[in-house]
Amino acid sequence: MSNLEPPVIDFPVGEPPTELVIRDIVVGDGAEAVAGAKVLVHYVGVDFATGEEFDSSWARQEPISFPLRGLIQGWQDGIPGMRVGGRRELVIPPRLAYGESGGHRLAGCTLVFVIDLLDVG
Repeated sequence: MSNLEPPVIDFPVGEPPTELVIRDIVVGDGAEAVAGAKVLVHYVGVDFATGEEFDSSWARQEPISFPLRGLIQGWQDGIPGMRVGGRRELVIPPRLAYGESGGHRLAGCTLVFVIDLLDVG
């Protein structure tokens, strides 16, 4: 699995971005994730406005595997180009996450994820 420790996300400051923000914290040297790939990741997600953690594979102590094409647009756009062994922060505006409004509890929220890419398939 990952040699990385669970990430700590600093409370964001300023206005939430209106476009996807991608920042590599650690650049991996393994296989590269491509659009539509199946990925194995560890991640933590927080609400930009409150800093409240809403989801974490680290908290469940188990990484998760899924095809990118089934995920929110911010992940579909933000993970390709990442390499195994890398850690990347994505700041995702509502339109690329769960929408500006609607039934999902995170609708209207700007989300911050820190993602560790463990494997691609």
